[in-house]
Amino acid sequence: MNTFRIFIVEDDAIFAKVLKHHLLLNSDYEVEIFADGKSCLANLYKNPSVITLDYYLPGFSGLDILKKIREFNPELPVVIVSGQQDISTAIELLRKGAYDYVLKDEDTKTRLWNIMKNIRENAKLKQKITLLEEEIEKKYEYNNLIKGNSPQIQKTFKLIEKAARTNITVSITGETGTGKELVAKSIHFNSSRSKFPFVAVNVSAVPKELIESEMFGHEKGSFTGANNRRTGKFEEANKGTIFLDEIGDMDLNMQSKLLRVIQEEEVSRVGSNDTIKLDVRIIVATHKNLAEEVKKGNFREDLYYRLLGLPVELPPLRDRGNDILILAKHFVDEFCKKNKIKKLKISTDAQAKLKKYNYPGNVRELKAIIDLASVMADGDEIVAEDISYGSINSMDNVFVEETTLEEYNKLIIKHFLKKYDNKVREVAKKLDIGKTTIYRLLKEEPDLLKG
Repeated sequence: MNTFRIFIVEDDAIFAKVLKHHLLLNSDYEVEIFADGKSCLANLYKNPSVITLDYYLPGFSGLDILKKIREFNPELPVVIVSGQQDISTAIELLRKGAYDYVLKDEDTKTRLWNIMKNIRENAKLKQKITLLEEEIEKKYEYNNLIKGNSPQIQKTFKLIEKAARTNITVSITGETGTGKELVAKSIHFNSSRSKFPFVAVNVSAVPKELIESEMFGHEKGSFTGANNRRTGKFEEANKGTIFLDEIGDMDLNMQSKLLRVIQEEEVSRVGSNDTIKLDVRIIVATHKNLAEEVKKGNFREDLYYRLLGLPVELPPLRDRGNDILILAKHFVDEFCKKNKIKKLKISTDAQAKLKKYNYPGNVRELKAIIDLASVMADGDEIVAEDISYGSINSMDNVFVEETTLEEYNKLIIKHFLKKYDNKVREVAKKLDIGKTTIYRLLKEEPDLLKG
């Protein structure tokens, strides 16, 4: 959730400071005071979450300012704060789009506190609904998203279908890049929990000292740096699904805490004795052999059996035969559509070259290879020369998740400089970029001109 920023527009400086002090009791709030409507309107670019607006202000009336705020953002909640008890005025302002109307009296602070709480909760709910709608609109029909006709992937389809019909815990195994999160999403969005959150956590990416807070949340002041209360991933996933990727990298201490949460179906934030009941489906994934990790003492046996559930093993791409070409065509079409370029075909020699490679990075690596080949292609066809494995390996696997756009650009420019004998003008024309972009890169990276 973004910063909850409140604008107080009030010409009574003392009253404004009282409201600000009261609202800042919630450390998640940011509060700014404006003595007139003009200064408030000049600062709307800061995108406040809510505005409290005194009805009687110098220069502009509350109604005039309300209209201008509504023109800027019709969804921005505006709460009118006034000493005016005229019911007809209140009704008129509410009709014009005010969120609420609050009288200046001894209950003003309490009323505003509750209104802010409701607005924030509604905003969170709206954000969750928007995210869910976006996910659901993707139509997670797994046989359309997970491409392939091989016997291995057809077996995966059947397991996804079985998993989607129940709430059984699912454990997905497979090499890096085989599409474990896509399978988890396919199960969730085809299940009875599809209208509730899907929350993914990459366990290996969270520092050991922060994993408990990340998973279970924490209270303000529970440890150094805990400046605000935080909702944990399990809480966020309530009624939905939590996907714990690379579960095999979780340390033993955290494993015991996770086991307790699963057994008790409740969670406690760090620094709190209160418990929160949970109804969460768990899907885990790992590239490790958890049974072997149990034997080595790296993974708790009791947790292993709790998480085993329905095992889904994803085959490596090298074992999927003609699926390589099916996926390659899909990635080419996808790349052309996203980049609004003419459709490309994959030549016979390019297809043969694609099928010979081992794909240690699996589907993720194939996508990176095809994206690059689509850029390199001349005409309407990808040929064998456009498909490069050596460049990827020589760049220390730039096409893994950590690859930056800058490195990707450098690789493409280097390829074209080599292809067109370091003719900068021709390369700039082919790539539709400015010559200065290439000269700047050459100045920073003179090695781009080498082999």
